[in-house]
Amino acid sequence: MPHPAGLTAVNVLDASSLLGAFGAIGIAIVLFAETGLLVGFFLPGDSLLFTAGLLCVSDTGGPVHLSLPQVLIAAVAGALLGAQVGFVIGRRAGRALLSRSHHERLHAGARRAEELLERYGHAKAIVLARFIPIVRTVLNPLAGALGVPTRTFTTWQAAGGLVWTVGLVLAGYALGSSVPNVDRYLLPMVAVIVVISLIPLALELLRSRRAASQRR
Repeated sequence: MPHPAGLTAVNVLDASSLLGAFGAIGIAIVLFAETGLLVGFFLPGDSLLFTAGLLCVSDTGGPVHLSLPQVLIAAVAGALLGAQVGFVIGRRAGRALLSRSHHERLHAGARRAEELLERYGHAKAIVLARFIPIVRTVLNPLAGALGVPTRTFTTWQAAGGLVWTVGLVLAGYALGSSVPNVDRYLLPMVAVIVVISLIPLALELLRSRRAASQRR
């Protein structure tokens, strides 16, 4: 159970801090905000899911222990509901929602999301976006604004959301179950997950810059 005192010192950018303060319900809230609300693009979805899986292992000896079924339910619910809400917001508010933001990373994510939709088509782009930070935040409202059919979006965002959430949680759980005293290595492992999750975005930014240079 989260300690009440932790609520006053929670760091929303730190997966361990979030989980210690809010437990499984915090996972649902963070994933809902990250995938459904543009203001949540900075939240640590990947590291949160992986860390939650680690903390479900009973013998880690850490200060926080989570229930694997509760974590899986919270993760799936937050990710799927958030994406659907983001889609509805995009359908109703359109591009005006993005134009109000002056954050360059958000607009870069929007450009990447549009490229994904053009290059891979709706189904594959919606699934792939789940694994790319920032892009998974902006693609959902962008899909709504671009008129992606509701049934198509719902089907593939659910498929991608299930693979993303369940896959990362179970990866963390499997590692925690196989490595003794895994809590000692928690911070380095979370750092590695954050770096790995940013690789697709970094590669795409590099590709975009090279393409822009060639056009010039």
